Amino acid sequence: MKRIGIDVGGTNTDAVLVEDDAIAGAIKTPTTADVTAGIAAALKGILDATGADPASVDAVMIGTTHFTNAVAQRKGLTRVAAVRICLPASASLEPFIDWPADLRDEVNGAIHMLEGGHEVDGRPIVPFDEDGMRRAARDIRARGIASVGITSVFSPLTAEFEERAGDILREECPDVAVTLSHALGRIGLLERENATLLNVCLHDLARTTIDAFTRAIADSGLDAQLYITQNDGTVMLAEVAAAYPVFSFASGPTNSMRGAAYLSRRSDAIVVDVGGTTTDIGMLRNGFPREANNVVEIGGVRTLFRMPDLMSLALGGGTLVGREPVTIGPESTGYELMTRGLVFGGDALTCTDLAVARGLIDLGDGDAVGDLAPALLDAAFAHIHATIAAAIDHMKTEAGEITVIAVGGGAFLVPPAMDGVAEVIRVPHGAVANAVGAAIAQVSGEVDRIFQDLSRDDAIDEARRIAEQRAIDAGAEGASLELVEVEDLPLAYLPGNSLRVRVRVVGDIA
Repeated sequence: MKRIGIDVGGTNTDAVLVEDDAIAGAIKTPTTADVTAGIAAALKGILDATGADPASVDAVMIGTTHFTNAVAQRKGLTRVAAVRICLPASASLEPFIDWPADLRDEVNGAIHMLEGGHEVDGRPIVPFDEDGMRRAARDIRARGIASVGITSVFSPLTAEFEERAGDILREECPDVAVTLSHALGRIGLLERENATLLNVCLHDLARTTIDAFTRAIADSGLDAQLYITQNDGTVMLAEVAAAYPVFSFASGPTNSMRGAAYLSRRSDAIVVDVGGTTTDIGMLRNGFPREANNVVEIGGVRTLFRMPDLMSLALGGGTLVGREPVTIGPESTGYELMTRGLVFGGDALTCTDLAVARGLIDLGDGDAVGDLAPALLDAAFAHIHATIAAAIDHMKTEAGEITVIAVGGGAFLVPPAMDGVAEVIRVPHGAVANAVGAAIAQVSGEVDRIFQDLSRDDAIDEARRIAEQRAIDAGAEGASLELVEVEDLPLAYLPGNSLRVRVRVVGDIA
């Protein structure tokens, strides 16, 4: 099976061709302002470099920062209506309450709070106000709002009110885009609602972007299935990604971590991924990124859904270096490194220039950095190495020494030895580990739900069944599904036999 993996970073767009378990070729190209054009160039480049027949490629996996950048930069977002099924409870903090003011003004089109929702034991707070939902739907239609996020209290336990609200909304507004919160988030109401509203405000951009990616693949002569990488190191079908763009927010670092695990054949280690703009540090557990259990902020908005546990540093190959006094970043040349860096004929001193001057890499015109003072190099690298070592120590969860895998185009910035590190591994094709991670990715399914009046084994079995169905819906081959994570927590304060179960499965693409 032949698969092309592409990862779009802030500085470079990387592409690899993987045939069965072997890497047939890899390229690294500068990221373009137009992400789609950059992907088209990467597809052409990898096909030209390997001589592969386009008709022989079975799948294309793309990891992109397009959607998280849209939130961070407040670009391409759609005005949405927020429907919360909660009254008479949970009304003191209304939707969008904790959003940055500029983002709230950009996105908030209408707010409707209705009677309904459930208690933590599954009992309705009050009956769902269907007439109120129908009035809200007509108001949304009158306002011309085409995207709606629906959240109900404790909907991960039972989604019946959200689903009924979605049905009424589609009856009144047939063309509306709807996101139901139980499909995205976990138990916390505000954070789950925030993730839902972020997702639906990206709907138009996601559809446009996925359509553009599909055209780029077709224009390259490929007849391959398109997949988009997710935050947990797996992929989803393009049409699923268009419906849930928030699942790809942190896909770049997770691609690198999965690629590092694949290339090193290590399943438990710390991965240091040094790109052109940032360094991302995360922990591998059983070959997948360790997930964050705390609230994650996206563009200043608190969310709670599956995200990797990462530390990001403003450090990369394109990071700008000050001379007097010696400073490292946080500004970066980004995708302009190939024109602004000293070794490429520019006038900006970057970390890449330092590495060339120190003899760590052979790139560009070495004579352009021949006059850099040894004291400057010593001070700069001492700062860089101390920053990376401190971040690694912060991410460790055990006192002993741990293995570090250094990947990314700027991996030359990772010191060869550090306190608390048993070894630093550098792998072949490590510079394009992100694209490798995309190419070898599997498909996942996850569920986090409270089950009642079931035995522990029956609750886990039911959770696994739901997770497996979600994986199949996302494009997995059913026969290949494997259970990779199970958590169960008895809820002793609830009546009856209540158990919160979280299950994740992965499988090969169908």
